[in-house]
Amino acid sequence: MRPHPIPPVTEPLQYRAIGLVEGTYTPADPDNLARGVLTTADGEAVDAVVLGRVLSLLKRHLDLGLPHLWVCYPRSREAGRLQLQLMGVWEPSTLARGEGDAVADTPDVLPEGDGYFSVRGELVFTRPETGEIVIKVRQKPRADGSRPQPFKIPLRGEVPLDHLRHFVSLGARRRGQQLDLESFEVVGPLPRSGDRRGGRRQVRRTPGPA
Repeated sequence: MRPHPIPPVTEPLQYRAIGLVEGTYTPADPDNLARGVLTTADGEAVDAVVLGRVLSLLKRHLDLGLPHLWVCYPRSREAGRLQLQLMGVWEPSTLARGEGDAVADTPDVLPEGDGYFSVRGELVFTRPETGEIVIKVRQKPRADGSRPQPFKIPLRGEVPLDHLRHFVSLGARRRGQQLDLESFEVVGPLPRSGDRRGGRRQVRRTPGPA
């Protein structure tokens, strides 16, 4: 088991959108655990989808009556509403029951804390005067060779206009149904559409689903 649920960046232009949210997950239907609501520590009810790889973990190891620290992909399906795609749980003390004593040495508490998100992608919209930001995130091809459509993540914060169409790395915090900007780094400009035939820099896309 790796020591942190958010892996380190391995390439400068590595797209991703991943974060940590503590809360209690309640399925919309007791017979179908895949969709429901994540009630966060601050009482916010966030729409949630459980990805297939996590369903067996829910059924076998987790007490859904208790809060857990979820590893999730953020999405914005409608304006002003956040959706979380739950792809894991960071709770080594619980997982140690099925994976051996070595996992128990990994702490449950993480320095980033509840609600932290790492968002890396292209800055496609910024309006500093109103605090609006939109990041486009691309994904790698699926196992069957199909290419998922890029998705956009809206955030609240200020990034100067001269960084538009640049690749940026953002640190954000969930507050209510929003992601608020805490820090940003400009990695560099991205090639224009007419410049993509030669000399295009190779990028690594996030493993998350569409």
